[in-house]
Amino acid sequence: MTPAAIPHGALFLLILLAGCAAPYSETPLATNFPTSRQPKLQAADHWATIARDVARQLAAGLNDSRPVHIDEASSRSEFERAFARQLASALMEQGHAVSRSPHDALILAFDTQVVRFSPDRLQSRDHGGLTLLASGLWALAAVDATAAGAATAGVAGYDGYRAASSEFARGDTPATEILITVHVSDGARYLAHRSLVYYAADGDRALYDPGSGGHPIRMQGGL
Repeated sequence: MTPAAIPHGALFLLILLAGCAAPYSETPLATNFPTSRQPKLQAADHWATIARDVARQLAAGLNDSRPVHIDEASSRSEFERAFARQLASALMEQGHAVSRSPHDALILAFDTQVVRFSPDRLQSRDHGGLTLLASGLWALAAVDATAAGAATAGVAGYDGYRAASSEFARGDTPATEILITVHVSDGARYLAHRSLVYYAADGDRALYDPGSGGHPIRMQGGL
């Protein structure tokens, strides 16, 4: 069969399949990462939760009995100032000594980087938590033939859906992300190193930006 005898739709499909099957490409093909979940920071209590998790990991993996001194010199944002104190409390709760002086102590320092991606990110609304069986009735709900049972099933289904979907943060996918690096050293080498990534509400970005930890000073008098 000549190319002229092939229907236009079939010819287009053949060209498309031939392109997909090409073993070589001038650039790598863009693919998606496997679906993952990333927590969204929305309260100071979430900062404390991070601090407790970091302290737990450090206490479990740091094989050094020397006290830890938390370097607050680089704390330039509201988040960093609070996080340094929360880390001190969390480490003490784990039974690790915290020193106010760096003398004869391990140095714990952390860095925070605020990055902003495109605001046009994919906004996913379908988390696949439950299956809709009928209007207002989800797979989690128990089905009863009676009218009262149907009403109960509807309420149970709604409650079940809310329970399953409450894991996910409301609103659009934030454009702001926070990268936190925590490391412990003895001056010559790293003894522990942790890297963390979180979403942050776009309206809260100022809490993480350098300089947000400063406070204005009112001066009186004049020349």
